[in-house]
Amino acid sequence: MQLIEHPSSMRFADKTIVKPKPIAASLAVATCALLGAVSPLAQANPDTADEWKFDTAILYYGETDRVSLVEGVVSATKDFGDEHIFNGKVTFDGLTGASATGAVPQDTVQTFSRPSGNGGYAVAAGETPLDDTFKDSRVQLNAQWTQPLATDLRGSTGVHVSKEYDYLSLGVNGSLARDFNQKNTTLSLGLSYQFDSIDPVGGTPERLGSTSVLNSVSDYDLYDDYLDANGSGNADFDAHASQYESREGAQDKDTIDVLFGLTQIINRRTIMQLNYGMSVSDGYLNDPYKLVSVVNNQGTVQDTLFESRPDSRTKHNVYWQTKYAMDSGVVDLSYRFARDDWDIQSHTLESRLRYNLSDNSYIQPHVRYYQQSAAEFYQPFLLSDQPLPTYASADYRLGDMDAYTVGVKYGQKLDNGDAWAVRVEYYQQNPKNAGFAEPGQLAELELYPSIKALIVQFNYQF
Repeated sequence: MQLIEHPSSMRFADKTIVKPKPIAASLAVATCALLGAVSPLAQANPDTADEWKFDTAILYYGETDRVSLVEGVVSATKDFGDEHIFNGKVTFDGLTGASATGAVPQDTVQTFSRPSGNGGYAVAAGETPLDDTFKDSRVQLNAQWTQPLATDLRGSTGVHVSKEYDYLSLGVNGSLARDFNQKNTTLSLGLSYQFDSIDPVGGTPERLGSTSVLNSVSDYDLYDDYLDANGSGNADFDAHASQYESREGAQDKDTIDVLFGLTQIINRRTIMQLNYGMSVSDGYLNDPYKLVSVVNNQGTVQDTLFESRPDSRTKHNVYWQTKYAMDSGVVDLSYRFARDDWDIQSHTLESRLRYNLSDNSYIQPHVRYYQQSAAEFYQPFLLSDQPLPTYASADYRLGDMDAYTVGVKYGQKLDNGDAWAVRVEYYQQNPKNAGFAEPGQLAELELYPSIKALIVQFNYQF
């Protein structure tokens, strides 16, 4: 299963500037953040040229009664002189726990098939359907090279490879940054291309195809008997065979990201950044493991279908950030607005306040608020007396929601020049009803449960 970009992940790692840095470094951070690359320019220190510098981190993210994530990162940077900088990064993460399928709860026990078609699981009455055997792991390798191309002009290029059990991602990126106005103004252009291939467990299901022929644990023994006998003529057996034979193999998608950036030093204490980004994806954009329930006017499930999403998506975003250096620390404020042609709009407001406790230590409170509207094809369930739409998904990540993160980070620089930091945060996501009437028993059940999570991250630099 593809690992989802989550606010807790170190793919959204804290990029707060912990001490004044050149404007070029700030811009490189912004560019690489959108392109999914790590900026060697931002991590290198001109006083330690010709030395390898390492930045390591381990993160725990745990949702209550749901998914848990452990992620580790090792990043190595070397300045070969004259700002010719290499950065390599290895990331490993593993997920376990229960993942919401998108199906609605019922006032009776429900049974569902595993994605592989090998076995099933039961969901208690009144409970949100969760696949409690969800697990996956990911290994990602990144490499980035940055160097001057001409006076006041720098270039950076990189590659990445990411592999999961059923998902492969390959990408390349490049960016240019040009300084003006005595290096007080920097303009940048970044471009990346990513190819993803997904090979779902059990094959790629048919869009809005029914799972009803595999809705009980005993069904799997019947299907195994059918395969062994290679027989035909039995309606139940033939239904099972049709379900599997109709599934396709691996699917793929292409994504192109473009970023335009402007960074401006306002005065000796203030730096401001404004970016515009666009992302275009084309290909298989479904989540092959997500379901949609079909209910009657009493709210009782009549069928369960696999979701269907459009095969293209164009996203736009505008990002603004300002950092202000006080005598005792740094104030960091940012706002991001994003929208796409799936009719999703989002607003993200974030603030950090780094307060220096001493010359070698600091504390940094963090607050983040996120609000999102629902995709035009998002539906928590379908009605059995209505024709099937072309696209439908009950994935709460595409629904109306808000979320917030609150936490604190403590960091310290050691006498030998090494540094460490730890952050602890609380994250809560609140899905909402986007205006859907809830028939029958659904009005008495919890269709939009909140998701609560604890985040702990430890960093060590040497």
